Formats: sequence, structure tokens, C-alpha cells
Amino acid sequence: MQQTQVRITKWIAPSRMVVVLTSQHEPFYADQFVNVPPERLAVQPENRGTFAAILYGLSRVIRQDPDAIVGFFPADHHYLRESRFAAGMGAAFAAAESSNTNRVILLGAKARYPETSYGYIEPTVDFKDFGHHVRAVVRFWEKPGESIAKDLVARGCLWNTFVMVGRAQAFLKLVRAVAPGLYAAFAPLFSTPLPGPEAETLASIYHRIPAADFSKSVLSAAVNRLAVLTLGDIGWTDLGEPRRVLETLFSYHERSAWETSLAQAAG
Repeated sequence: MQQTQVRITKWIAPSRMVVVLTSQHEPFYADQFVNVPPERLAVQPENRGTFAAILYGLSRVIRQDPDAIVGFFPADHHYLRESRFAAGMGAAFAAAESSNTNRVILLGAKARYPETSYGYIEPTVDFKDFGHHVRAVVRFWEKPGESIAKDLVARGCLWNTFVMVGRAQAFLKLVRAVAPGLYAAFAPLFSTPLPGPEAETLASIYHRIPAADFSKSVLSAAVNRLAVLTLGDIGWTDLGEPRRVLETLFSYHERSAWETSLAQAAG
């Protein structure tokens, strides 16, 4: 996704980009970030779910610029139509920049089939604060059962790509409103200066907090603070499960190395 990354830097300055990682995964990513300044790498002491990762990354940005407009991008997603995704990102950043609203903008993709392990966004018909590209959210459905998923697809609900754009303070207000306890735990990281060395402060926070999913803990509980921009059918896939990685490879008529090895051994 090199081309998409280049287009995204049009809205996010490279010096402001933060990559959130987990220390246990260092053997897998160390050689990929040898030329990246350490201040752009936010290394978590352990995995505490997407909530902790988002709050930690947000704290890094806010300490540089409290009024920043930020975007969150999962690293394990695939977009078949990258130019359309990049255009959607441009519209989302433009909408966030042109409005003083406290809503967080989710990017939704057309739901092509009733996938039960995705989150679904049910948008309203119209939302004038941002214009016709962005709509308010009626309900957020997190990993519904098959019958509900079929109904959501039939009604034109969207898959939640988990790409989010908005003012940094809008994200903070969103978290503070629905998860005050977890917000309070991370409060030291938003202090300037920090109360002590970042690594020590971070370790103390991660030792105390439970694992939490941002979609379940925040998005599902605060639809009145959300908006959604529809990307249409961009060929989006969450690669978080092995079967979807294989399905994506098959769509390109490619085989993974281990499949090739098995085929050769069997032949």
C-alpha cells in the first residue's frame, strides 16, 4: 500500500505520524523501522487491546499539538481500490477540519456479504453538519449473529473499517464520556511534562488496566458522538484472520509460500 501511504501524507505530516507497536512483537518489526525516529514509535509494554493502543497513540500526538486533527489506521487491512480509499480519507480530513463538531468520523465500506466478525454501522439518511458525504450514526453493531448480519447487509448498513478521523479533543471527549475510568488511568500520559519517564509511567498504567476493545467500550456506547463517511465498495478486507489472508491471496491468484511447499511435497 505504498501509493496509499504517500497520498495519506498529504493530510498527516510524516513528522506527526506515530506507529503503535507492542514490545513482544519486536523480532517481527525491528528491521522494518530501523530508519524511523524513536519518537515516532509508541511501543506498548504489553497488549491491552485496541483501547489502550489508541489512547497511547493519541497521547503522543496531543503532547505535540493539542488541537491536531488525527486519523487512526489499522495495519492489518487491505484495500483493493486504494485510490478510492485515499479520496475518502481526503474527504474525511476536510470534513473534520471544516467543522467544530465533537463527532468522530468513521469510514464505512459497503458490506458485500453478512460477515459476522465485523462491526456494522447503521447511518442516518442525512446529516447536514458535514454535508452529503458524511452522515450521523443510528447504531453501531459489533459482530452481530448471522441472521442480524444478513438484515444489516440488506438494509445497506456499512462495515466499520476502524479507520477514524477527527479532532484530537473530540476523541478525548468521546472516551471521557463513556469510559471515564480508563480515561483517568491514561491521564498521566496527557500531562506536559510527563510525571516521570514515559516507559515507567506507561508500564504502571498497563499493569493496572484490563484489556479493552475500543469498538465495544467506546464506539458502541456513544453513537451520538459519531459520524460515518461512506467509501462505497472499495474492496476492504480485515486481514486479522488467516482465512481472510488466504481469500485475499486467492483473489490475486497467488499462493502463500507454505501452500506452495505443501503442494510440491504432495506432488
